[in-house]
Amino acid sequence: MRRVAPSHQRGPGDSKPMTNLSHLLPRLAGHTILVVGDVMLDHFVIGSVERISPEAPVPVVRFAREEYRLGGAANVAANLQALGARAEVVGIVGDDAEGERLRAALARAGAGTDGIVTDPARCTTRKTRVVTSRNQQVARIDYESDAEASGAVAAALVSRVERLATTAGAVLISDYLKGVVSRDVSAAAIAAAARHGIPVAVDPKVPHADYYRGATLVTPNHLEAEAVTHMRIRDGVDVGACARRVSELTGCTNVLITRGEHGMWLHTPGDDIALPAEAREVSDVTGAGDTVIATLTLALASGASLEQAARLANRAAGIVVGKFGPATVSLEELS
Repeated sequence: MRRVAPSHQRGPGDSKPMTNLSHLLPRLAGHTILVVGDVMLDHFVIGSVERISPEAPVPVVRFAREEYRLGGAANVAANLQALGARAEVVGIVGDDAEGERLRAALARAGAGTDGIVTDPARCTTRKTRVVTSRNQQVARIDYESDAEASGAVAAALVSRVERLATTAGAVLISDYLKGVVSRDVSAAAIAAAARHGIPVAVDPKVPHADYYRGATLVTPNHLEAEAVTHMRIRDGVDVGACARRVSELTGCTNVLITRGEHGMWLHTPGDDIALPAEAREVSDVTGAGDTVIATLTLALASGASLEQAARLANRAAGIVVGKFGPATVSLEELS
């Protein structure tokens, strides 16, 4: 039987392409966005490979240099700062040197760190990647504790969310399953946004699909959308049906599914819009989702429509995947 796409589905060439979004850019600067989520450090150990170890069949990397970058929700905050916004961050670090390094890096980026809670019982989340000078990853080591925050730490997170939401233009939940986004913290963030009449966007994880009910928008990638719905995405008919099912299961009215080289799919009540990918060259997709959710949320805070915000986020994603590692996009690059 031939499947027919629903009549409300719009493809990339249909009405109102809205390719000129430059009028939105001046409105992005100056807004405060509350970022609630799993902050982390991305640590890169960079060197050259010239031989295989005689001890085991693994490459020997001759150390050249190392770099630290903001990762996870901290990279979301860095993206917001690069776009001219003010990011206030609620998250957890350990009582360790990495936690101090992460706080300092956020402060240098201009982000607010009053919402960061120190938990002596866990380490600061850090991903150490061994890479070659040609940006080829050899190995990754994760330092983390992924138990959900509880007790006094969870209460402190909720308190900071409620306080910092009073001055925010939008709330952004960045869930990496590292313990910050518990059911209570997520509910507090969504309730605070509702009280203040501001949007809340979520970069989700599958095990927490029922944590986000009431959010304005949820942004799963296509693998996450498939896992939540137990559906396969093969074409535009599939992705539209999957997006509608994600909306039902998460309790979020609007859904943006990111599909890599296939672009994005925006589902809103009564409308489905396909957005083609804008990447010219793909170097590294690490952190691309952070750029998408940051650009999208900031655009919504500035008064953009969901479609305008999605198209601007799609453009930002096309730029950031051409950079190595977690990276940011500036207003100048978007123009």
